[in-house]
Amino acid sequence: MDRHDAIVIGSGFGGGGVAHELVAAGKRVLMLERGDRVPRGPQNWEFDGSLDLTPFYSKETPYAVADEIDRTASKLDKLLTKRTAAKSVASCYCVGGPSVFYGAVSLRLRPRDFTGDAVLGDSGATWPFDYDTLEPYYGAAEGLLGVAGEAGTDPTDPPRSSDYPASPAPLSSTSRMIADAAARRGMKPFRLPLAINYSESDSRSACVACTTCDTYACAIGAKNDVATRVLDPLLAAGLELRPNTVVTRLVTEGSRVVGVEAVDRQTGEQLRFEAAQFILSAGALGTPHLLLASGIEELNPGGDVVGRYLTRHCNAIAFGLFPRQVNPAQEFHKQIGLHDFYFGDMKQPELGKLGGIQQLHSPPVGLVHQHLPAGFAHLVGALIVPRMTGLLVMAEDEPRHDNRVMLRDGDADQFGLPAAEIRHTYTDRDLAARDALLLRAREVLGEAGALWCYSHYIHTFSHAAGTVRMGTDPATSALDEYCRFRGVDNLRVVDASILPSGGGVNPSLTVAANALRVGEQLAAER
Repeated sequence: MDRHDAIVIGSGFGGGGVAHELVAAGKRVLMLERGDRVPRGPQNWEFDGSLDLTPFYSKETPYAVADEIDRTASKLDKLLTKRTAAKSVASCYCVGGPSVFYGAVSLRLRPRDFTGDAVLGDSGATWPFDYDTLEPYYGAAEGLLGVAGEAGTDPTDPPRSSDYPASPAPLSSTSRMIADAAARRGMKPFRLPLAINYSESDSRSACVACTTCDTYACAIGAKNDVATRVLDPLLAAGLELRPNTVVTRLVTEGSRVVGVEAVDRQTGEQLRFEAAQFILSAGALGTPHLLLASGIEELNPGGDVVGRYLTRHCNAIAFGLFPRQVNPAQEFHKQIGLHDFYFGDMKQPELGKLGGIQQLHSPPVGLVHQHLPAGFAHLVGALIVPRMTGLLVMAEDEPRHDNRVMLRDGDADQFGLPAAEIRHTYTDRDLAARDALLLRAREVLGEAGALWCYSHYIHTFSHAAGTVRMGTDPATSALDEYCRFRGVDNLRVVDASILPSGGGVNPSLTVAANALRVGEQLAAER
């Protein structure tokens, strides 16, 4: 195969950000993506368009879950979701990565998120730079993703040197209801910054305010995901993208990666690619899996942390049932955030930092039909879902050495990747922080007029992070400040696995901003 200047493994926020800088510098870049492109059209609006119901949510390489991760679920939650514990975890594989199906919320970490918090335990997690270092790249990432926001309304808003590149859409009636209720409770609701296009042009459709956004691919391409907003222009500028390519091993000689071995997902053909530089962005589960499968952690003085310190936020949704319809089909209402308790709640000061609360739609009807008996599902979908709206709580969880992705005994998958498993449990403090935020969310829903609230505990790994973390101490961090894999001269990691701690916001914008920073530095190297 022809040799490239750089090979990027993964096409999400991290891979897309680095590729953006390298292609702009005239580098010859090959991007290898395990999944395929997600078709866009009216089918994305259908019941089976939600990620969990699509072929892009795949168990081709399942991660067995060794520990009980649903121990906090209520009896009602278990009944409604038909699950007592996840036995294996699927992953999102597609061009653009999870960004294609995400909810578009694009929040910066706060300066204090970079300094640690004693209440979150002493895991040795140390950021090798501060907020000020990343701030200009946050602005660049917001510009690249076309984030629509309103600066200065979030009570924890960090300093910024540039305004949002676009303005948000008007509030829906449901969003106004939630914002007014929160204000009556003494809170300061703010507009969630969203990577959504609200301006019609010759090349882009404007958002039509549908409710199939979070967990759906945008049918008209108005959501500014990585595939639409970043990769398409890069392909026109010379990026070479190879989808349906499963990387199975990094090949090393001495202290360098000399190539990657891969399998064509459609034909089964064995492949090998070579380059001068390698950038790994396969996600907080896939990246450590590939590193461990390659045995490359043995070259790293902090190799023991590869796969460890898995964080995922301690998330739940408070759903409120209202006496009237609050979830109309053409009224997008993931618009309001609450950060009044981000750094703690005076009612429970011993818990320290808590995290954020974000407005959320009711459950996708397709998932309701998947999880409930047919007759009951039709009743819930027709009568209850239109009267429901929710608030997502996102508590920062403690980085723990025993929470990890690891290889295990068992058969390799169809591509030759060895079997892997996840071990993860929350601490009592994590659960208490989540419940403290849930209490506040339920207060807002009750103030807004909800007749009843139901708390649904989230067990997915959509915000997984921290498994190949960066830091200042080579013994406790696998990556240096520019995300070089210690002990290997030409390998960098740029996905959410790099994060020493997760803060209380979605990790996507931080991953994108850091990828632009790393890409800039890498492009400047001779």
